[in-house]
Amino acid sequence: MAAPAPAAKPALTAQASVSSIGAWQEFRVSGKATGIKAGTTVVLQQKQGAKWVSLPAKVTVNKNSAYSMRVKLGIKGKNALRVTGGGAVSEPVYVTVR
Repeated sequence: MAAPAPAAKPALTAQASVSSIGAWQEFRVSGKATGIKAGTTVVLQQKQGAKWVSLPAKVTVNKNSAYSMRVKLGIKGKNALRVTGGGAVSEPVYVTVR
């Protein structure tokens, strides 16, 4: 008898709907969740100096293992963003605020 396949390791992808945007303009960060159950909350984080800070942007993973959140940023320059939740952290995505 074959051993059951191990559960997928929790993983998140993230992508921004824009690469450059004006301050406080709305855009979306969306992605897929693997090995994370529907209803799990994912939170957007922004790199501020050396540390990652959670922003007031969070949504739940839907039944298709996807998520999409509306985001507004006011810090000018290149912003590093990532999504965390369900024991996983996405690779950073970068949005330049001009």
